[in-house]
Amino acid sequence: MENGEAKSPRTGEATAATATTATTGAPEDEQKGRGAQEGSEPTAPPLPPPSPPPAPGPAEYPRPRLVFHTQLAHGSPTGRIHGFTNVKELYAKIAEVFNISASEILFCTLNSHKVDMQKLLGGQIGLEDFIFAHVRGETKEVEVTKTEDALGLTITDNGAGYAFIKRIKEGSTIDQLKTVCVGDHIEAINDQSIVGCRHYEVAKMLKEQPRGVPFTLRLVGPKKAFDMIGMRTRAPKSSEGKMVNGKETLRLRSKGSATVQETPNEFEEQATKKVDDLLESYMGIRDLELATTIVEAGKDKKNPDDFAEALDSVLGDFAFPDVFLFDVWGVIGDVKNGRI
Repeated sequence: MENGEAKSPRTGEATAATATTATTGAPEDEQKGRGAQEGSEPTAPPLPPPSPPPAPGPAEYPRPRLVFHTQLAHGSPTGRIHGFTNVKELYAKIAEVFNISASEILFCTLNSHKVDMQKLLGGQIGLEDFIFAHVRGETKEVEVTKTEDALGLTITDNGAGYAFIKRIKEGSTIDQLKTVCVGDHIEAINDQSIVGCRHYEVAKMLKEQPRGVPFTLRLVGPKKAFDMIGMRTRAPKSSEGKMVNGKETLRLRSKGSATVQETPNEFEEQATKKVDDLLESYMGIRDLELATTIVEAGKDKKNPDDFAEALDSVLGDFAFPDVFLFDVWGVIGDVKNGRI
């Protein structure tokens, strides 16, 4: 074989003969004997012995394409989506199915069409979860005057540039404004658009509003659901051609590809909830995906310095205060050692 072209055995023999003739210093009788061999008809080299059959074992099948079922929360036919690796791509797939703009989607809930923050889609989707997309509804403006340092809001975001209200503290300043609701997207503060801002940035802006000075919030509520829609507690199978383990989840990541992984164990689940509580206490935000990332960074570390270094490498943009890091380290240790 030369330059991709096969040579005949005779051509190969000629090449070998040329190389042999170029050899000097061989005895005359040996050269005569070699010449007789070179003039004979070439023979093919013996075939190698056949390879042994592969050891028996389980057949390997390609992993099925994961297909998820989705509806618009206010009412729509059921669509099927697949091939997304993060929240922005998920929204784009939903928008394509229902022929809307991805910017219309405020957030998604799992297995419920209601504005239920306990069902909010975060960084993980169960392989049998049904996805409900909540789209833009009524826009409203409210005037707020802070009477105390905290407004009583907990902010989260949808991972695609929209911050919205996840919780309203009972008896707080915001609780007195009945037009402000859980699930409302905060679109602007004093006519300054905050679309594209992360939840912690919005929480900081609200915290910096001075007491006693009115300011305006422009809010967008999710479109109201039709009465005909009922809660879905179980979705059709999310793969084609193969049964899947309902204990697995699709983990969406802001950087890198989505991965299928086991449901978090008891330690990870409990530690994540505690870290999420600390995020609300320190920063006024709720974000289970962020809390999960923090727990993953700290669960195998031996001391708080290693934890802080690991966290800075993946979440350096947040610039967490040291007191927060020490509290998180303490919570992870308490959960790991069964003290909580």
